[in-house]
Amino acid sequence: MSSISTRPHSRIAPTLVATALLAFPAVAQERDRARIPEKYKWNLAEIYPDDAAWRASKEKLAAALPQLRQFQGKLSASAAILADALDKQAEVDKELSRLYVYASMLADQDTRASGPEGMRQEMVQLAAAFGAQVSYIEPEILKADKGTIEKFIASEPRLKVYRFYLEDVVRRAAHTLSDAEEKLLADSGPLSAVPSNVFNILSNADFPYPSVTLSDGRTVKVDQAGYGELRALPNRADREKVMSAFFGALAAFSRTYGTTMSGEVQKVSFVTRTRKYPSALEAVLDGPNIPTSVYMRLIDGVNKNLPSFHRYLTLRKRMMGVDELHYYDLYAPLVASVDVKYTPEEAQKHVLAAVAPLGGDYQATIQRAFDERWIDLFPNDGKRSGAYSNGGAYDVHPYMLLNYNGQFNDVSTLAHELGHTMQSYYSNKTQPYPLASYPTFVAEVASTFNESLLIDYMLKTIDDDDTKLALLGNYLEGIKGTVFRQTQFAEFELRMHEMAQQGQPITGDALARLYLAITKKYYGHDNGIAVVDDYVAHEWSYIPHFYRAFYVFQYATSFTASEALAQKVKAGDPEAVRRYLAFLAAGGSNYPIDLLKDAGVDMTTDEPLDLSMKEMNRVMDEMEKLLAKRPTTAAR
Repeated sequence: MSSISTRPHSRIAPTLVATALLAFPAVAQERDRARIPEKYKWNLAEIYPDDAAWRASKEKLAAALPQLRQFQGKLSASAAILADALDKQAEVDKELSRLYVYASMLADQDTRASGPEGMRQEMVQLAAAFGAQVSYIEPEILKADKGTIEKFIASEPRLKVYRFYLEDVVRRAAHTLSDAEEKLLADSGPLSAVPSNVFNILSNADFPYPSVTLSDGRTVKVDQAGYGELRALPNRADREKVMSAFFGALAAFSRTYGTTMSGEVQKVSFVTRTRKYPSALEAVLDGPNIPTSVYMRLIDGVNKNLPSFHRYLTLRKRMMGVDELHYYDLYAPLVASVDVKYTPEEAQKHVLAAVAPLGGDYQATIQRAFDERWIDLFPNDGKRSGAYSNGGAYDVHPYMLLNYNGQFNDVSTLAHELGHTMQSYYSNKTQPYPLASYPTFVAEVASTFNESLLIDYMLKTIDDDDTKLALLGNYLEGIKGTVFRQTQFAEFELRMHEMAQQGQPITGDALARLYLAITKKYYGHDNGIAVVDDYVAHEWSYIPHFYRAFYVFQYATSFTASEALAQKVKAGDPEAVRRYLAFLAAGGSNYPIDLLKDAGVDMTTDEPLDLSMKEMNRVMDEMEKLLAKRPTTAAR
């Protein structure tokens, strides 16, 4: 679903969280979904017993959509009618979200299956029909006198839950269109989803991924899941072969990916112009009321802190024992001798112990996620790559998709997705439906907060210096991937949309040139820090998040926010724990900047990023002390 929605408060778009593209673990090589034990697969029957029940509910809801128009022209007549209209809208939206969650997750189990994908497409169409039916509501609210709406809220108890929404409608008045225009924009929903849908099917089902022969004689397929594992191979020549083959294959489809990306960018540009925003960035950030200065401050701040990033890269070069660090070296283990595997049960044990500072109820709910099949753990043929948590089934519970590979990074991914799940669980449990969906800007706080607790716990339980180095290195990898890499993506995305605004072509070649230039700057290519080979120019084309405009920067801001909050919780401050749990339960009851201020961090300042950079340098100091006790690592 588009990140520029015609219904900003709708919950039909699930939280999709990108993590490393993982492969199947050595302990569970089975790729046939039918042979994977049930305990490792989510139970979608808790949403609908079967596809027939889903179909019946979908047809019933579709038939009821015209009822939403019964309130048209009457919203300012009385507080009761306005409450009736908003209640009916929320009721339909909640069932629509539930239907979408089932269809989309069923499709993600095997992206090659046409039936579930068809169900997902039906939901995109139904969502557009829903948007068209309620398109009159906001324009009509804006026609009413502001004083009248305030009196309605004061006199009708049912409107209390809609106060925030109604005030936000007034705030966005300058960008709200007429009923007919809003309906037209809503009707374009299925068309707007085409670029993302084409990318998804091409990348996950139809793309002819290459195979390479490794130094040990094995021939392996470098698909998205395989790439995530193979780029970390211990043999350097193998890593280079894997990365060059993967990005080379993407380059062969540069024209296609350029066309799908152009379609996405033009869609965003169309909505931007239609809603009378001066830029795409302002159009997207205005929905959650985030100042554009927060986005620009992040890019500027990270660029100023590139010396800290380059210090990390230099440390990696030293630990790997190479004369010249290349981009294909960035995912290899920092400590080659440490190759610890974690079974799913071990991962669960570590995560439960790590989150103990957040209390027994938090731990007990995570235990339910393990025991009651909220998680689809292992990869299978055709399964969507990456990982996410989806909390859109309000009356059920959140669900998680993972591709578990048995490495510590996978344990960290499990903790990450459980953070999302806990925020969805507490918000859905605490807030009424219209206020339960938390803003995307805060969505990554809970996930990275859990990761911070996990690494802190693991370091306290380990005495071996090499393992400590590996885990400290993993923390730095988190900062690399979440703060620097996502900000690099954010800068690329900003420049891409600026190109469109200036009338420049959005082609695969143009985007490759832009991406390569930005990547070389971040990795210090021209200063001899790390070599960014030319084929890296095509990395942009396999990043799904560029089809959700200006989404990725929120990984970086959330990381810095969670670091600031986690430091207080890890210090044992009970008030910090209380405020954090209240934040998890707050849902969308306020704007994201204000939610985080209430939790204890101000994202309009440099403080969160400064704290993260301070912690990053502290970790590097600790690693250098440990390294001083070790012999020089041989080149690999």
